[in-house]
Amino acid sequence: MFTQKFQAWVRRWAERAVGVFRDSPITPNMLTLFGLLITGVGALLVAMGQLLVGGVVLAFAGMFDIFDGALARAAGKVYRYGAFLDSTVDRYSEGVVYLGILIYFLDQHDGLRPIIVLIALAGSFLVSYVRARAQSLGFTCDVGILARPERVVIIVAGLLLESLGIRIGGWTPLTVALVILAVGTNFTAVQRVWVVWQQNRAELRALRGAASAAAPLDRPASPQPVRAAMRRFFENLSKT
Repeated sequence: MFTQKFQAWVRRWAERAVGVFRDSPITPNMLTLFGLLITGVGALLVAMGQLLVGGVVLAFAGMFDIFDGALARAAGKVYRYGAFLDSTVDRYSEGVVYLGILIYFLDQHDGLRPIIVLIALAGSFLVSYVRARAQSLGFTCDVGILARPERVVIIVAGLLLESLGIRIGGWTPLTVALVILAVGTNFTAVQRVWVVWQQNRAELRALRGAASAAAPLDRPASPQPVRAAMRRFFENLSKT
C-alpha cells in the first residue's frame, strides 16, 4: 500500500479541499455515486478506443473515492452505511473499468489479453472480498501489495501510456499493467489468506494454552477400564 504518511497527507489535503462543501446539501454518498457515474463514462471511452481521454476521466473519477470520505469526516457524517455503500460502489467501478478494457481488446480480435483482464478482475474482487470477510470474523487484514489505490494508478498509467504508442519490448503498456494486476492482485489475496491463517493459529494456541492452565493439576488419573473391572470382580468374589 501507499505509505501511511502519504495517506495522511492526502486525507488532510482532501479535507481542506472539500471544506467549503461542509454545510452544503451535497452528501458523501452523492459524491460516491457521482464518482461511479464518471467512472462509467471513462470506461465507455476506453471501450470505444479513446484511451487517452478515458484514462484522464478515470483519473478524475478516482478523486471522488478520496473526496467522499474526506467530506464525511469534515462534515461529521461518518456512518456505517456510507462505508458500506462506498465499498459496494468501488466494486462496481472496478468491474465497469475492466469491462471497458475487455470490450476494447475484443474489438481488436485479441485472444490473449481478454483472459488476462478476467484474471485481473477476479484477483481485484478477491482482494476486497478476503479483507471484508476476514474483518467480519474479527481478524485484521490490511496487508497486501496491491490495494485499490495502487490498482487505480496502474490502470490509469497503462491507459495513458498505451495511448501514446509506447512499447516495452514486444509488450504494450496496457498489457504490462494488466499482467501486473493479474499477478499482484491474486498474490495479495493469497497473502491475506495466509495472514488470517496465522492469526487463527495464534488464537487456537492461546485457547489451548488457557484450557491447559485451567485444568486442575492434582486431579487423580482415572483407572483404566480393564483394571477397574478386574478389581470389582475380585472384590465381589471375596464377598461370596
